[in-house]
Amino acid sequence: VQLQASGGGLVQAGGSLRLSCAASGRTFSNYGMGWFRQAPGKEREFVAYFSWTGGNPDYADSVKGRFTISRDNAKKTVYLQMNSLKPEDTAVYYCAARSPSNGGSYYYTSGMDYWGKGTQVTVSS
Repeated sequence: VQLQASGGGLVQAGGSLRLSCAASGRTFSNYGMGWFRQAPGKEREFVAYFSWTGGNPDYADSVKGRFTISRDNAKKTVYLQMNSLKPEDTAVYYCAARSPSNGGSYYYTSGMDYWGKGTQVTVSS
């Protein structure tokens, strides 16, 4: 699976952005999809996840109620709608895919198998 994230940019606090992650590979629908972010000087952290089986998505507490993850299996694309953005949301955002055989936790980078190149999100105060 190859992943390509896009949609980042500069936005004022309170604004919105929608990130997209296009995937290649025939088995996209079998993979869990997630978003992580990494701010300067910090470790990469979990943001959101959507299981390949469907069901309710999962979010980090810091973004719950503001961010929404969704996926379109037909388009092989996963989205991250980000509303009410805050300066502390500034980071490079990465999309990632988790194979059904990965037994690790999707809260950690080790729980994901494929990564796209990040897209920068900058929120000004």
